[in-house]
Amino acid sequence: MNFAPLPSVDAAQVPLDGLVLDVRENDEWAAGHVEGALHIPMSDFVARFGELTEAAGDGRRVHVMCRVGGRSAQVTQYLVQQGIDAVNIDGGMLAWDGAGRPMVTDDGASAFVL
Repeated sequence: MNFAPLPSVDAAQVPLDGLVLDVRENDEWAAGHVEGALHIPMSDFVARFGELTEAAGDGRRVHVMCRVGGRSAQVTQYLVQQGIDAVNIDGGMLAWDGAGRPMVTDDGASAFVL
């Protein structure tokens, strides 16, 4: 079979108002995440798929994020197959942090990538 290359984007190129979908687990999210991101752990993704389709309902591009890009690549591939405009964030949160992009925590502690 011939697979199309997975659409991806550099962490530094994600627009500030872009829709970021974080598919990391709860402990990873708690350590640090992109402000305003939609958090649906990969383990819950199928059950919570409607939350994403609602957030992206206006045809917004979905920027999919995990720690390094493996889980998000799988989710991106699934979304593309569903006809959703989705791109994988190359290098995930590690690249986001490395690019100096802002991160937050829910409790106000210093954010880091777990």
